[in-house]
Amino acid sequence: HVQLVESGGGSVQAGGSLALSCVAAKLTYSTNCISWFRQAPGKEREGVAAIETGARSTYYADSVKGRFTISKDNADDTFYLQMDSLKPEDTAVYYCAAGPMNSPYGRLSRSRYNYWGQGTQVTVS
Repeated sequence: HVQLVESGGGSVQAGGSLALSCVAAKLTYSTNCISWFRQAPGKEREGVAAIETGARSTYYADSVKGRFTISKDNADDTFYLQMDSLKPEDTAVYYCAAGPMNSPYGRLSRSRYNYWGQGTQVTVS
């Protein structure tokens, strides 16, 4: 089955940058939409960015638009989340998720995704 492994989290000062990576294994035609979610303490998990692996179409939450960039490596199934101009409110555990391109749920909706990584902590102070 699909496996997702995130890395790249850490601590950074406000205004700084971090880049997260998600190595995906065994992706199929039914898991060709990859997204990044985050969950802060006491809050629900929210979608921040998504990419369709074929057309490379990208989608962003309003809270990160213009600051975060989701991308895919051309050579393999590694996905990235470049995070710039970080704010303290970006502090959360960040998760990579895989789901189908065709779905009744929005691309940043948790219900769309059925495979999840273990998460990586991002702390902005």
